[in-house]
Amino acid sequence: MKLRLAPVLALATALSLCASAALAADLTTKKALNLAVAKELAAAAEAHARANNWNMVIAILDDGANLLYLERMDGAQIGSIEVAERKAESAVKFRRPSKVFGDAVAGGRTAVVTLPGALPFEGGLPIIHDGEVIGAIGVSGAAANQDGMVAKAAVDALPKILGR
Repeated sequence: MKLRLAPVLALATALSLCASAALAADLTTKKALNLAVAKELAAAAEAHARANNWNMVIAILDDGANLLYLERMDGAQIGSIEVAERKAESAVKFRRPSKVFGDAVAGGRTAVVTLPGALPFEGGLPIIHDGEVIGAIGVSGAAANQDGMVAKAAVDALPKILGR
């Protein structure tokens, strides 16, 4: 009788393990912004700023709003450091350009300034790869629309940086 019970227990154990494996959660695979790409994005932004004689601060954040890279060009005001970081933070947390909050305020929707992390000035853009936000760039140091142009130059360079 013990001999017949062993195969049944073995089968039950195997079925149990298979069922557990089928029900087990799986981790999501995602692309992550790395330092090398962040530096190249900042270089693209800096090139656009230099071409226009603008002294900027360029902040690159990962998808969790953590600072990955910061560059303050010679002559850029110190106050722009935090502003650039906050523009990028706004863009990554809300997955949209920081300019949308400025447009909302200009349109009379001043309540948006109470949103935690929302900065209503142009110059923060999400960095999107394959439809997913992988980080953000924030630029400060000139007029808001000029900050936005420099940020856009960096984001537009992403396909070339990635070899696409």
